[in-house]
Amino acid sequence: MSMKIRLARGGSKKRPFYSIVASDSRMPRDGRFLEKLGTYNPLLAKGSEDRITMDLERVTYWLGKGAQPTDRVARFLEAAGVLPKTVRNNPKAAVPGKRMAELTAKKAAREAAPAVVAAPEPVVEQVEVVVEAATDEAATE
Repeated sequence: MSMKIRLARGGSKKRPFYSIVASDSRMPRDGRFLEKLGTYNPLLAKGSEDRITMDLERVTYWLGKGAQPTDRVARFLEAAGVLPKTVRNNPKAAVPGKRMAELTAKKAAREAAPAVVAAPEPVVEQVEVVVEAATDEAATE
């Protein structure tokens, strides 16, 4: 029998609430479990103490019995100091998706096209010339 320490979802629609449970890996996610080890409320602020509550004694007991934590529970246990921190590497995280790559290519093409067209002379110089001509006519009268 392979054991898992995992999240069992509760709560209503669009209001998730999870129980951290020790269960047989063959059981359904929200089905039968052997022991409830804690809770996780993702709706609370990250700094809140009530966001994650665990009975660390029982968690270490089940880990000693060979229970494997799921990825999310393993992160909780690393934050609590029960498990050593593992280095995660996701090199594809920084690579933009197909749609974003197309948009950046279009934007680069748009920015390059107007640079080729010669910019007209600023209108400000023409106004200054007109103003000077008007003051010269006023001075001669």
